[in-house]
Amino acid sequence: MDFDETLKVSTAGMSAQTTRLRTIAENLANADSTALTPGADPYRRKLVTFRNVLDETTGNKLVKANKVVEDASPFEMKYMPGHPAADGNGYVRFPNVNTMIEMADMKDAQRAYTANVDVIDNAKTMLSRAISLLQN
Repeated sequence: MDFDETLKVSTAGMSAQTTRLRTIAENLANADSTALTPGADPYRRKLVTFRNVLDETTGNKLVKANKVVEDASPFEMKYMPGHPAADGNGYVRFPNVNTMIEMADMKDAQRAYTANVDVIDNAKTMLSRAISLLQN
């Protein structure tokens, strides 16, 4: 694999992880939100799906963010009869966002992003050393 191919593969990985990080940030920002009307659904957690894409110029498979889908897991219900979003039984629906899971997913996405940055840095170092050898 040459330098350009390495950059394309790593850049695609970084782009996919950026989409994942943005989605996680949105989930965390809405973790404590409620619906605006009684009994309505609050924010629903989102997940990023990935797919392999063939780069026809190089023949390499690249990772891409496929689409953002909603998590179908149930909402958290809390008994809060005085809350404006409470249903007829006094329960308020809260988003299906678990901040601990989101933080773990964020750490994983950060590590994947960093790994792709490291690949680019190593490729640049190797190219620089090769040029240095050619000059001597």
